[in-house]
Amino acid sequence: MARAILCVLDSFGIGGAPDAASFGDEGANTFGHIAAACARGEADREGLRSGVLHVPNMARLGLAHAGRLASGEAPEGFDLSIAPEGIWGAASETSRGKDTPSGHWEIAGVPVAFDWGYFPDEVPTFPDELVSKVIEAGAIPGILGNCHASGTTIIAELGEEHLRTGKPICYTSADSVFQIAAHETHFGLERLYRLCETVRELVDPYRIGRVIARPFIGESAETFERTANRRDYSVLPPEPTLLDRVVAAGHRTLTVGKIADIFAHQGIGEVLKAAGNDALFDRTLEALDMAGHGDLVFANFIDFDSLYGHRRDVAGYAAGLEAFDRRLPELLECLGPDDLLILTADHGCDPTWRGTDHTRERVPVIGVAPGCGEVPIGIRDTFADIGETVARHLGVAPGGHGAPFL
Repeated sequence: MARAILCVLDSFGIGGAPDAASFGDEGANTFGHIAAACARGEADREGLRSGVLHVPNMARLGLAHAGRLASGEAPEGFDLSIAPEGIWGAASETSRGKDTPSGHWEIAGVPVAFDWGYFPDEVPTFPDELVSKVIEAGAIPGILGNCHASGTTIIAELGEEHLRTGKPICYTSADSVFQIAAHETHFGLERLYRLCETVRELVDPYRIGRVIARPFIGESAETFERTANRRDYSVLPPEPTLLDRVVAAGHRTLTVGKIADIFAHQGIGEVLKAAGNDALFDRTLEALDMAGHGDLVFANFIDFDSLYGHRRDVAGYAAGLEAFDRRLPELLECLGPDDLLILTADHGCDPTWRGTDHTRERVPVIGVAPGCGEVPIGIRDTFADIGETVARHLGVAPGGHGAPFL
């Protein structure tokens, strides 16, 4: 029974992107800089973690070797004299952005060859014409925010005013996004979703990749908390992706976390949602248990990006990697002899880097292939090689980009 499991450790880049300088990210290295900070004791946090970065299971698959291959620098705290036991290598991104849809679509065999639209980092950030249309079409009294912001910060700053006025909090970032935060009960979750659907249509002329619903609960700045009911409204990929091809072949796609939203629910079968990496891991195991011959399990672990990368929390990121690694044997034990497992990322988000944006980096490609021990795959020219490898493994039609490495 041949199945494929794709796990995206959201934002876990490993440096060395050949075009990093054009993004202002030359030298960024999420993995390498976290490992270095841990080795220097700068990622010690009482009650959370201490010491060198300890991810023995991913290291055994070749993570540290992939890091050295990608960036030319050995990650601190790892013994590279021990040969890897799995697939290991790195991949460069060819898409024109360093955002979530671009990375995931390219992994699924469809690089993004066009430029996304972005809102300027100024106040107000949204065009007046767009704001007027949002207010009218959404039947809302106005909007708050209208700026670049961290989601948790702006909810703390404007959440109480949102409760008083009924105006949703609208903001963006360096990504191609229009984000709307609103209270789940006072504003209403379904009302927030309807508003996002309306805004999705309104931002299409601006080439905006995603409209994101950011619901929260709580009654004051001290108690506001975002919930797991986030929903992303993405544009459709420009070509059929790996997911479409799996479905066309008569097999199932089982997606975990925000994967279905990223692909605008195209080529999606089962959707398993959860809040937090630990719960997402549980749902990945559940999806694998449900998967049959020829099926694809595609999971995204968002906390690395949203909780640690964007917030520049080195200790938190390190602890998150260690927690994921501790659970990895559970996934490995569930694999059958014909299953393919690949762990990768969609971009970087170096928590030691300036600003709070994603960083242009190569990503790791590590995992387990049927009947294989160590499989060095070198540096792949595109993330699409990952999708083409999965396609060949599952016996589905090849796409128009990339080449399988197995």
